[in-house]
Formats: sequence, C-alpha cells, structure tokens
Amino acid sequence: MKNQTYRMTMLFDFYGELLTERQKEFFDLYYNEDLSLSEIAENAGISRQGVRDVIVRAEAQMQEIEDKTGLIRRFEQMRTHLSAIQTAVEGIKTLNYRQFEDARLTELTNRIEQETAILME
Repeated sequence: MKNQTYRMTMLFDFYGELLTERQKEFFDLYYNEDLSLSEIAENAGISRQGVRDVIVRAEAQMQEIEDKTGLIRRFEQMRTHLSAIQTAVEGIKTLNYRQFEDARLTELTNRIEQETAILME
C-alpha cells in the first residue's frame, strides 16, 4: 500500500496539473488527505463508486502520460546519480582535508555540492 501511495503521489506531483479540477480535488483528498472514498462521496454528494471512478480515471491518465514521457523514471535515475556524486564529493573533501589542503580543490568541491543540491530540489 505504501509503495502504491508513493507512486501515485509522484504521478500527481508530476502530472496533477493535467487533470480536471474534480480529478485533482478527489485525488488529493484520497491520497494526500487520506479521506476514504465514502467520506469524499458524502462531501461531494455523489456515490462512493462515482468517486472511485474519478480517481481511477485520474490514475490511468497520469500513468499513461508517464508511460509515454518517462519523466518520473528519469527523475529517479537522476536522483540516484546525484546521490553518487554527493558521496564522491564527500570522499574528495575528506581526502583533501587529510592530505592536500588545496584551496582550489575545496572551492571546486563546494561548487559541485551547490550545483548538485540545486538539481536535487
């Protein structure tokens, strides 16, 4: 369940603006606010099945877009590589501190850290 919820919220973060207002509202209430289908249905004045249909269509629409664009897949790959870069920079900084004390190397590693942090946002 947790993995499915994470996947759906990632889809919503990337593609939520492409949904209708009603789809966005129901999806947000269900996944982000953790309301049940019955609670959403009661508040919206429609059936539980009607709410489910809206959410399922939204999920399918966003999944179809992800299948075509692969933005989330590429984002996850990029995060993995950026994490590896951050680890390597920490190793270089430690080595520089212990052996070289080179100011230019410190400057360059700080720049790499800053740029990596920007990409991670």
